Amino acid sequence: MSFESLHFEALPDLPEVRPGDDLAAQLLDAARARGMALENGVLLVCQKVVSKAEGRIVRFADVEPGDEALRIAREDDKDPRHVEVVLRETKRIVRRAHGVMICETHHGFVCANAGVDLSNAPGDEVAVLLPEDSDASARRLREGLLAGGARPPLGVVVTDTFGRPWREGHVDTAIGCAGMSPLLDLRGTPDLRGRDLAVTVQAPADALAAAAGLLMRKDSGIAAVFARGFPVEGDAPLSSSLRDPATDLFR
Repeated sequence: MSFESLHFEALPDLPEVRPGDDLAAQLLDAARARGMALENGVLLVCQKVVSKAEGRIVRFADVEPGDEALRIAREDDKDPRHVEVVLRETKRIVRRAHGVMICETHHGFVCANAGVDLSNAPGDEVAVLLPEDSDASARRLREGLLAGGARPPLGVVVTDTFGRPWREGHVDTAIGCAGMSPLLDLRGTPDLRGRDLAVTVQAPADALAAAAGLLMRKDSGIAAVFARGFPVEGDAPLSSSLRDPATDLFR
């Protein structure tokens, strides 16, 4: 795999996405309005619109907090209904301090509040959850795009904004992938001096998501970006890039 340039183009004018909407059709319409052909590249789509289309929305008025949620809410001065929703999406609490909950989701992601987000939600006291299976979301979206006129090679990456240990600031990262490999294994290939690489495995899905995130600011209204020029190869789920707990030095 080699290339010398990448071009990122936002898809503006996507309508407000609601549960049950055909997101693939909406993305195709937005691309056609700009004269953009979705082929030979990677479409990066913000998790928020994917979750909205899939109905992954919870209204706090419908939530009854349990004992653990009430305890954490008292200690951290939080809305117990919000805490309850986070706990439902959590496999384990990795760390809780300073009013922050770092959780491992049922998908295996480690992020604040298990990805439960109140920003750009469709109403007050409404939370948007991560997709139940973000790899399946990416596959369905890609299938819908291809059925509607997009052409392969086409990768689809669902992105979300995560914080990072040891650094301030948030970066968009991949949480779902289809039509491309989220990893590029360079082990066994030579470096410039001819020495075989022993440990280098790049993460192109995450790298593309981070770059696209510069265009998808929360106040921009941009929910999708097309990256042209990246050689789309392989086809593996994002879950294949999650580190095996047996080799994770930080658990």
